[in-house]
Amino acid sequence: MINLHHKNPNVNKADLCASFQKTITQILMENVKKAIKKTGIKTIALAGGVSCNSYIRKEFLELEKQQIKVYMPDLKLCTDNAAMIASAGFYNYIDGHRSTLDLNAIPNLKL
Repeated sequence: MINLHHKNPNVNKADLCASFQKTITQILMENVKKAIKKTGIKTIALAGGVSCNSYIRKEFLELEKQQIKVYMPDLKLCTDNAAMIASAGFYNYIDGHRSTLDLNAIPNLKL
C-alpha cells in the first residue's frame, strides 16, 4: 500500500495520479463491458462528476465501435457536488448536529 502522506521525493505525483486514473478507468470499463455482455444493452449514459473526466469520456466513446450508443452531457453540464456536500456535513458535525440512520434524502433541503 502506498502511503500518500509520507513525503517521498522519488514519487512523481503526476505519474502516480495518471496511473491511478488509468487503473480506475480500466476497472470501470471492465465492469461496464461485463454488464453489456450480461444484459445485452446497446445504450449507455455517462453522467455526474465522473463524466467530466476526459480520459473516461474517451474510453466510453470507444464502446461505439461495438455498436453501443453512448450518451454524455456537454462538459459545461458535468458537475460533482461531493465536495459541497462533504463541506456542509463537516460544518453541521462541528456545530453538533447529528443524524440517525433513518435520515432520508431531501433534494431541495436548504443548507
